[in-house]
Amino acid sequence: MAIPILCFVGRSNSGKTTLIERLIPELVRAGYRVATVKHAGHGFDLDTEGKDSWRHKRAGASTVMVLSKGSLAMFSDVSDEIKVEELRDRFMDSSIDLIIAEGWKSEGYPKVVILRDQLGEVPVSPDGLLAVVSNTPVDLAVPCLHADDIAGLSALIIRRFPKRSEA
Repeated sequence: MAIPILCFVGRSNSGKTTLIERLIPELVRAGYRVATVKHAGHGFDLDTEGKDSWRHKRAGASTVMVLSKGSLAMFSDVSDEIKVEELRDRFMDSSIDLIIAEGWKSEGYPKVVILRDQLGEVPVSPDGLLAVVSNTPVDLAVPCLHADDIAGLSALIIRRFPKRSEA
């Protein structure tokens, strides 16, 4: 069975990263192994200038991997947008129980929408809508949770995505 993907979507600065950061420890306490994937719509640069990996990439390597005991990092050129399931299928350890993806609002993955002000502030596909996180009530056919209800959100996710060893 493929590792399930759950997207967290919302406008910029809506609190997606903070919510995910608070949610991960709850899931880990419940025994989940969680992987995250972040979509950076405007590009990014993670490698540190002057480090060996930066120097290799700058020299023209299309992919650079850094490996140490217990850690692996990869910097790679990609020709186009890559779907989360392609990343999952190519790079994820089979022991992962859940992939939390930040972004991919227009894809049909199950998703949690984070609202700052009002419904509709960011267009999202209704396909797979699991919940809405908002500081104000929203009238939808899915649960609406307050941003501070991390335990409630975690419980909802655990019900929807049982650990792979228990599925």
